Amino acid sequence: MKTSLIKNTTRILLGTGLVFAGIGHLTFARKPFQAQVPDWVPLKKDDTVVYSGFVEIAMGTSLIFAPVKYQKFVGLAAASLFVAVFPGNVSQYLNKRSAFGLNTDQKRFARLFFQPILVFWALASTSKKT
Repeated sequence: MKTSLIKNTTRILLGTGLVFAGIGHLTFARKPFQAQVPDWVPLKKDDTVVYSGFVEIAMGTSLIFAPVKYQKFVGLAAASLFVAVFPGNVSQYLNKRSAFGLNTDQKRFARLFFQPILVFWALASTSKKT
């Protein structure tokens, strides 16, 4: 029972964070998110930020509201999203692009270690085991 409450709470928190980030992609943090788009992405940086914002809102909403029988799948999808955007974090570090307070190489490098935590969070909060 206690484990289920913790999993539900952490899943909903992660989903809420994704919805908030997605709204940021579309509004108040649009420019800073462009710093994470690698130069090799074949779309305009702003378009990439907007499209990824819609994806994050959809993913966050799915994490919050998915029925139990779909939560594991949604968790895998969220983990995949975190893996997919990781090259953007690497690009921000390699190209020394400041955004979101990541204005030193050390901060940008440290940020790279948070992505595996997000992957774990997505998987652990949606696993079937209770």
